[in-house]
Amino acid sequence: MREPVQLDELDFALLEALHADPKIGALELSRRLKVARATVSARLRRLEETGVIAGYEPRINLAAAGFDVQAFVTMEIVQGALEDVTEVLERIPGVLEAFATTGAGDVLCRIASRSPADPHRAEPLLDRRAVHECDGAVGSGALPGDAAASHPRARTIREGTGLPPLNRSRSQSVSD
Repeated sequence: MREPVQLDELDFALLEALHADPKIGALELSRRLKVARATVSARLRRLEETGVIAGYEPRINLAAAGFDVQAFVTMEIVQGALEDVTEVLERIPGVLEAFATTGAGDVLCRIASRSPADPHRAEPLLDRRAVHECDGAVGSGALPGDAAASHPRARTIREGTGLPPLNRSRSQSVSD
């Protein structure tokens, strides 16, 4: 585990600016934040080297790409099977994200589909691939209730910034 990184107001300002405009350059960042370009470059390099900035990737608008519907699906797996289930889920194109969780389900998957009918196909796809091809999966279902009952869909009501809601009036630590 890495040592916690101390983030100050400038670090948070840089992270927020990069989140809002990922293509922004160091010169424009320095202008907006009213600090020297060398300071911006040094801070960005430190944030990258310490892993605070894990990478630069595009944010994809799923609806614009033709995937208008998203659904959340839970999976129950047998103890110790998480690696096997993960390998299977990584091969399913409609699975956008998967999280190991506690509670009623063991894995929470976010899937995308082209139409409201697709989650009905995607959820059984998770059953077929992850349950029948992987000894570790016990079953899956839409949230809440089982797969036959309902397929809840998600609509973004607040897009995340990637930043925790920290009190930024003083320096904060971020650790892995």
